[in-house]
Amino acid sequence: MNLTLIPTILFAFCLQTNQVKFEQLLGTWQLVHFDAMDHLKSSPQYLTANAEMREGIDYKIQNRLESTVYQFVESDSLKFTDLENGEIILKKATVLINEQDVLIISFGDELRKAKIVSVDADQLILEPISEHSNGDRLTFEKVVNK
Repeated sequence: MNLTLIPTILFAFCLQTNQVKFEQLLGTWQLVHFDAMDHLKSSPQYLTANAEMREGIDYKIQNRLESTVYQFVESDSLKFTDLENGEIILKKATVLINEQDVLIISFGDELRKAKIVSVDADQLILEPISEHSNGDRLTFEKVVNK
């Protein structure tokens, strides 16, 4: 009877050790892909738009990718760029990772949440959690300072 408990205990231990740790996020991450942008580029509005309009949308998408950077720093802090009134601004937030690997970003009176889908030395994938989210994921790549 005691032998049947061992696999259960080992499984529970493995689940606990797989939780994302803040130390895994330390460093600078560049947004390289956002699923919502793929949806936009396959929409009828984009596909039927004239070349000039598509070019404008492509420019905005590329600008958003290039300007979205998350920098996780010691003491559970996050510095990130955000778009506000058409301008890119730098913000600082505190972060927490809960038991379900949900990243909770708090700045001012704003709170954002994202499920950490995966993280390794080179890539971070987040799935925003909000009333408007639909499973689109953000893919970041680690920026290596040279």
